[in-house]
Amino acid sequence: MQPDPDGRRAAWRRRATDLALIALSAAGGLYSVGNRLAGPGAVPPALLYADVAIGVLGCLGLWWRRRYPLHVAAGLIVSCMFSEVASVAVLVAVFTVASRCSARTAAATAVASLLAMGVYFVLRPEPTVSPWVLALLLATAHAAVVGWGLLVRSRRELIDSLRERAAAAEVEAALRSERAQHAARETLAREMHDVLGHRLSLLSVHAGALAFHRDASPEETARAADVIRENAHRALQDLREVIGVLRAPVGEVPLPDAGDIGELIGETVRAGTPVELHDGHGVTSGGRPVPATAGRTLYRFVQEGLTNARKHAPGAAVVVRITGEPGVRLEAEVENAAPPGAARPVPAGAGEGLRGLAERATLVGGELDHGPTASGGWRVRMRLPWPA
Repeated sequence: MQPDPDGRRAAWRRRATDLALIALSAAGGLYSVGNRLAGPGAVPPALLYADVAIGVLGCLGLWWRRRYPLHVAAGLIVSCMFSEVASVAVLVAVFTVASRCSARTAAATAVASLLAMGVYFVLRPEPTVSPWVLALLLATAHAAVVGWGLLVRSRRELIDSLRERAAAAEVEAALRSERAQHAARETLAREMHDVLGHRLSLLSVHAGALAFHRDASPEETARAADVIRENAHRALQDLREVIGVLRAPVGEVPLPDAGDIGELIGETVRAGTPVELHDGHGVTSGGRPVPATAGRTLYRFVQEGLTNARKHAPGAAVVVRITGEPGVRLEAEVENAAPPGAARPVPAGAGEGLRGLAERATLVGGELDHGPTASGGWRVRMRLPWPA
């Protein structure tokens, strides 16, 4: 464990302050006793020596004032009933109590100190000062010391509070950063799933067709190979765009929207899946502008719907319907007919795309539902808000 130089310096400063206060308290008390000796009235030597001895011991007790403020204050209060040398040290003790304990405890300590000094001056009156003036001076000194101590305590509590807030702010910032990283990872995973899932499903369909139809003509083989090559190239391009979104400033990388749905359906049709698009309001052609976020969500919805239809019902006809009105809502539906032939087994990991679509819809205030149709097909429907 590395030593803490700041903590060591602070400890040395505290000890130096305590030593200085001990010396000043003893000097002040001895100066007061010297003034009394110079005034009228003789003081017995034994009483003088006892006063000095008790006072010096009380001043030395200030060394433990930080650790035991109430104990040191109580000892000095008792001492100042018999020793004038301890009168300055008891004020330091009252200040320490006020700076480290509650205001009620500080007030009680100050009153006890005043009463103890009152007992001392009753036993040994000051011949050169009026009792009322002396009482006023002592009360003023105690009030000033208590006020100063409470001010120091309030400042220390404020600094501690600010440090706690700063530490809490650092923890909160770290948690926000962690949540943001987690959200970014989820967003990237959704984008890569939607983009690559669509392309790879096309590759899988045509690669499977080539493997199944060993006796296909050279023209059919060349056409399937062209589709595979084109979609492999587009898959790499889409992957670069997704990663580019992470590297480029916001808004500099073009993202798909509702206007790209026509091209998406065209690719699917060229790949051999019959798709019908019903868009009576011209959402995909730009006749009804859709907000960028809703348009991107709509594009990913159609993309995932076509990918799922190709994966689970190859060769089945697919219908894409887009309806809605600005100020009401935007609704899209992808429905595929029953797959021809025997039912295909559900691949591992099925359902991740639908969960991703549900998350997308929730993020923009929409909803998603899906289920089988009466004819044995499958329907997925998404509803999104469409501000006027």
